[in-house]
Amino acid sequence: MTIYHFVGIKGTGMSALAQILHDAGERVQGSDVEKRFFTQEALEDKGIKILPFSKENVNGDLTVIAGNAFGDDHEEIKAAQELGLPFYRYHEFLGEWLKQYTSIAVTGAHGKTSTTGLLAHVLSTVRPSSYLIGDGTGKGHEDGKYFVFEACEYRRHFLAYEPDYAIMTNIDFDHPDYFTSIDDVVNAFQEMASQVQKGIIACGDDELLQQIQAKVPVVYYGFNDGNDFQVQNVVEDETGTTFDVFVRNTFYDEFHIPTYGSHNVLNALGVIALCHYEQIPSDEIKHIGTFKGVKRRFTEKHFNDQILIDDYAHHPKEIEATIESAKKKYPNKQIVAIFQPHTFTRTRMFLQEFADSLQDADVVYLCDIFGSAREESGKLSINDLQSKIDGAYLLDINETVALQQYQDSVLIFMGAGDIQKFQEAYEAL
Repeated sequence: MTIYHFVGIKGTGMSALAQILHDAGERVQGSDVEKRFFTQEALEDKGIKILPFSKENVNGDLTVIAGNAFGDDHEEIKAAQELGLPFYRYHEFLGEWLKQYTSIAVTGAHGKTSTTGLLAHVLSTVRPSSYLIGDGTGKGHEDGKYFVFEACEYRRHFLAYEPDYAIMTNIDFDHPDYFTSIDDVVNAFQEMASQVQKGIIACGDDELLQQIQAKVPVVYYGFNDGNDFQVQNVVEDETGTTFDVFVRNTFYDEFHIPTYGSHNVLNALGVIALCHYEQIPSDEIKHIGTFKGVKRRFTEKHFNDQILIDDYAHHPKEIEATIESAKKKYPNKQIVAIFQPHTFTRTRMFLQEFADSLQDADVVYLCDIFGSAREESGKLSINDLQSKIDGAYLLDINETVALQQYQDSVLIFMGAGDIQKFQEAYEAL
């Protein structure tokens, strides 16, 4: 019986896929750097072996699945290819695995992970379901009908999939180290749409998604008139957000979510539309109201007299949405943003947009730019961003004591790198 060996098992998608295979009764192990990541706790809980990177790990009856962050020159990948072992990239293997289910891809520039988590929560509450969420959460179900998964557009990896359904949350320019323009991004989503087998649920408030052509029905959702599924009568209170849903101008039902902000309403509406398309009753769809969220997406904790929020926001629009949610949930508190830019290319491309979005906060702290595995250095520095934000401070890992002065405030730690270490250092004071 083969052992599935994951090269880079601590990656969010890789960790989730490893858990799914484990739950399906397969033998699973993996390797990665020795630094601790938030994704590995779930792997350890399931007894999945995590090894340090070494070519010695690759031997015997293995099927090797490699994370997309690692090049063909990686020692374990080279060893697998030299031995002639079955070898897949993450997206290639996932594309084959999901064919045994009714598969639902969730894609878009922003909101993928939260929407995937919400849909997985609803479906797994009412039907046997498997899911792969971009926060490192994965669950396999031997009798599962649905397979919900996050489909990333980076390097067009989502073209490895031919899902039954796709939820498309939005199209925006990101990953400037790969995409050349917004037109390049639109073309990628158009290619993805052409591979969907049964139906597309797309946000009709997004003008670029309105251009999508497909061989399957496209159902639009949003706030604007003309959408097949439209939100009206949005009310926010101390418990979250309540709203009415109209289906083609006819009242459908009222729903409640325990979160705030228009982006969260749209994520919920996309899930409602997909479930309605699959003829799931509205009473069952209302399980959206019990969703506890996904990891690193507006993850809150009380610390002394402060609220600490951990969030993955690493694009200007995501920062805007996160700060909006915090302001709506805590309208009488000061909002302090602690932001770590992720990749030099993204920071350079959106320098002014980052500055504009961060100025929605009352106070801004900036951490040094985090270079990804694809990009270790750049000519840009955090000072370039600081110069565009009035009153912004720089934050060193050894100086987090400065955050203690913001009593009865909300502190939002944002970024896709290792921003958590700043929060951990602060809590350890």
